Amino acid sequence: MSKVQIDYYSDVLCIWAYVAERRLEELATQFDSQIEIIPRYCSVFADAWGKIESRGGFELFNEHVRDVAARFDHVIVSDQVWLRGRPRTSASSHQFLKAVELVERSESATLPPYLNRLSTRAARDIRHAFFAEAKDIGTWGVQRDIATRLGIDVRQIEQKLRSSEALAALVIDYGHAADNGIAGSPTFLMNEGRQKLFGNVGYRLLEANVQELLRRPKDDEASWC
Repeated sequence: MSKVQIDYYSDVLCIWAYVAERRLEELATQFDSQIEIIPRYCSVFADAWGKIESRGGFELFNEHVRDVAARFDHVIVSDQVWLRGRPRTSASSHQFLKAVELVERSESATLPPYLNRLSTRAARDIRHAFFAEAKDIGTWGVQRDIATRLGIDVRQIEQKLRSSEALAALVIDYGHAADNGIAGSPTFLMNEGRQKLFGNVGYRLLEANVQELLRRPKDDEASWC
């Protein structure tokens, strides 16, 4: 049986993507080898400072993020989020995570399951560092510490950054986002783009879409989702 491919687009500075992490992990746990999750990054906070200033400033945005987090028991957010650690852009973190993916792929012909990947753990850790610890994850120092803690060879990460391989991989992600009309973060794309779930989507809806695709309707029979 072929796997259901889920292209998951997110911006690491997006609170809704931080909320959705648990749902993505549950999908990976429940469906295991039946699905293939492909993490991709989209550019919502390309100019983070400009975006936040246009929405009333950092203090107001801090309140917004904490208000969202208060609705979800599994989400940990520092009182200082966006007040202490203020990344100027999400692109730096995205480029770092693409470098981790490239290193991971260079070391093994077959990637481990989604939840066991170093790149998955790095993405989780970098979001936690920002939202829960209010760190500026756009800086190399924070990124390097995360790589070191995960046991990733920092020299290999630096090589992928300096060679522009990581940048190229990120540009490809951004290009895919534009081609597929990704409006924001997070977005789950399935069924060759025919099923697109955007924003604060409940787990049961994600589950229903995957189950319908696993049912494999005939070519002349439309999916019910």
